[in-house]
Amino acid sequence: MLNLVLFGPPGAGKGTQSEKLIDKYKLVHLSTGDLLRSEIKAGTELGLRAKALMDQGLLVPDEVVIGMIDNKLKENKQAAGFIFDGFPRTVNQAEALDTLLEENGTAISAMVALEVEAEELTRRLLERGKTSGRPDDQNEELIRKRVQEYNEKTLPVANYYQGQGKFTSVYGIGAIEEIFEKICTAIEKSAV
Repeated sequence: MLNLVLFGPPGAGKGTQSEKLIDKYKLVHLSTGDLLRSEIKAGTELGLRAKALMDQGLLVPDEVVIGMIDNKLKENKQAAGFIFDGFPRTVNQAEALDTLLEENGTAISAMVALEVEAEELTRRLLERGKTSGRPDDQNEELIRKRVQEYNEKTLPVANYYQGQGKFTSVYGIGAIEEIFEKICTAIEKSAV
């Protein structure tokens, strides 16, 4: 089973590359945002707990998110693997994910981080903001804050996977296909 964590700051190209990876490796996409919305819509116990917290402006605790991921793993036992999007964001989440995957007889195969300079990210997000309608893609100050927060909070997670020999960095500037090939090479080296 191939389980990937695709990392990168906002605007690095994770969405574009995720789609290509899902198609090539036949992976199930695990986006924590999508999981939360679907559990809430389905009215599950975890979804109701998450909604109650979100309605109060509170973050959904890790154990609720891990529970949702566990449900998705169990629903997709025959999957070739999973690609994790937006999770884990902290070392505690990475440790909890490792435990959960171990309980399900699998593990993270590789973590690939798309590296893109801050100026390029800002340019890409401002460009995306012209068509996305997202206010956080149209404000340069907010963009810089999001990138800074990513850099501060996710670096320890990269170090965590580096300690397991599962971390690879890929330069995320260039032709989409060239970047995709670099990611595939990194995956195939790490996941062997």
